[in-house]
Amino acid sequence: MAEEDEKKSDGQDPWDVKQYHEVKKGDTLWKISEKYYGDGSLYPKIFEANRDILKNPDMIKIGQKLHIP
Repeated sequence: MAEEDEKKSDGQDPWDVKQYHEVKKGDTLWKISEKYYGDGSLYPKIFEANRDILKNPDMIKIGQKLHIP
């Protein structure tokens, strides 16, 4: 039982699968957000999760692989 609790408390959810989206022609963070969340206004979540490769939410490039939180 203690082992089971230890596995749960390690901070990792076994169902937490990382999603990625490869930017295609015509994509915007708004459109990508609508696709994954059903709400374009949630695009800042995607922007913040990709700050390491994105400096401006309006400047995404074809071929970039964006993490979808």
